[in-house]
Amino acid sequence: MKITLNGQEREFEGDAGFSVSEMLEKLELFGHPVLVELDGEALLRNEFDEREVSDGATVEIVRMVAGG
Repeated sequence: MKITLNGQEREFEGDAGFSVSEMLEKLELFGHPVLVELDGEALLRNEFDEREVSDGATVEIVRMVAGG
C-alpha cells in the first residue's frame, strides 16, 4: 500500500488500510504529541482509532515539541 506522507511517497506492507493510530504505531509516533491531517482534513486525537488510511491517501504529520 502506498500513501503520500509529508510530501514523500511511502510504502507499507499489505494491501489493506489501517487506522491512523496503527499508522502512528508503525512510524513509532504513537503516544507522542502530533497533529495529523488525512486527505486535507485535520483530525482530532479521538478520531485516530476510527479513521482509516487507505491506499493513495495523503497524510501530513506534525510532531509538536516544546521549546523556548
